[in-house]
Amino acid sequence: MTLPLWVWAALLGAIAQTGRNATQAGLTTALGTVGATQVRFLFGLPFAALFLACHALWTATPLPLPGLATLGWTALGAWAQIAGTALMLLLMQDQSFGVATAWLKTEPVLVALLGVALLGDHLTPGTMAAIAIATTGVLILSVKPGPGLGRFFHARPATLGLLSGLGYGLAAIGFRGGITALPSGDFLTRALTTLTLALAIQSATLLIWLALFDRAALRGSFRVWRQSLAAGFLGAFASACWFTGFSLTSAANVRTLALVEIPFAQLVARLHFKQKTTPRQYLGMAVILAGVAALLLQQA
Repeated sequence: MTLPLWVWAALLGAIAQTGRNATQAGLTTALGTVGATQVRFLFGLPFAALFLACHALWTATPLPLPGLATLGWTALGAWAQIAGTALMLLLMQDQSFGVATAWLKTEPVLVALLGVALLGDHLTPGTMAAIAIATTGVLILSVKPGPGLGRFFHARPATLGLLSGLGYGLAAIGFRGGITALPSGDFLTRALTTLTLALAIQSATLLIWLALFDRAALRGSFRVWRQSLAAGFLGAFASACWFTGFSLTSAANVRTLALVEIPFAQLVARLHFKQKTTPRQYLGMAVILAGVAALLLQQA
């Protein structure tokens, strides 16, 4: 079975994002939510620009000039991702690293619906079934059975997780819209151009916010520059992989395959954070992987 390029890009993105999330979660205590949020953007921007410059020089490809449509879609994605990241970091203060990651992955269903409504993406019945299977795995992994089930859905972690997932869903749609609206360029040029533009918007937005309301967090991110730089690089590399996927297929396909991040996150939770994985969580991860496998069969 020959897998398309976007599959490999998404798999690399999932691995890099797991590392970025673990690094960034450790910054929340020192910098606060907004301070830790801005690290992935401000410290990721130089790496994204470097990726774009290297590709342009290597291929002698002229960079496309973004129009209003690209700017609009990319700004939507940029600001939605800021909101999603901030909510994710708040969620990680309430939940274990692995379960917090799982809550965020209610995103693919929202991405699929938004992609059809806003971008005209076409999803086959098999793809929709794969998304449903993978999302069922997320629910098994995240929702504890028992008499408190009704209260669980109204709890703070559920609310933060669903809102964060919505933010990331809107971000995926905005970024794919920005990529497809570019007037020229190969798939990688489009992906890296949109990524650099998005990080520039996000960095400017958060720098203004922190300069006005939280200068201590801004200064703090430079004091822990080694950890911030690591989070920035991993974030830029993961985003470059996601954007490459968005340039080649629908956002729903990319974000469903990204659910393989959950088993990676559980491994990090067990080995790095010393958090236990329950049999129910193993079952949920198995169902998620079954959904991902079904998606890959559809694509192949």
